[in-house]
Amino acid sequence: MGMYYDIDDILLEEEPISVIFQIGANGVGLLDPSSETNSIEKSAKVDLPFWLAHELYLRQAVSINVPHCFSQKTRKEIQADAACVDLRFRSPYFYELGCKLLPLVTDKSIGPFLQYAFSSRYTEILCKSHSITGATPKFSSKLTKEESQLFEAARSSMVAFKKWRIGGSRLEKASILGRKRKPTILKQSSTT
Repeated sequence: MGMYYDIDDILLEEEPISVIFQIGANGVGLLDPSSETNSIEKSAKVDLPFWLAHELYLRQAVSINVPHCFSQKTRKEIQADAACVDLRFRSPYFYELGCKLLPLVTDKSIGPFLQYAFSSRYTEILCKSHSITGATPKFSSKLTKEESQLFEAARSSMVAFKKWRIGGSRLEKASILGRKRKPTILKQSSTT
């Protein structure tokens, strides 16, 4: 599914997803805390980690519901003012989860919604990363993991640019110019 050793991918795979069982399942009553028996009935709604929901979906045992972080309420909030929405609270892996869910759910509007949300927040992230200096601002507590990485990369890039612009020599001597060349002797043909 993902990268085996990537801790962020492992944490993403643990995000709880609501599923509806399409078949009855015996011996898995532990998955449903409200179940009094060791089985799950057909049409039971259960929250499972994404990795398990995905595997059960591939076996056609469950159908996956669109998570709350992609609800109509969230979509309206993002359309109103995307920069003010706390996506980390909804899901720290908002974009990655949406991309992995897209082929598994019937709601295909998640793709354009993710694109709109990212592009709307992208400009705000870059503007703030270029203007904010010092400690990590309150703004960054609303960013997802991917947006936080983008913010830090843009901020370090701006710091490096300012350092270059203010200090030191701007031109560096190429290493090849420091080497001594062997003199070349041209042979002239004698015409006598």
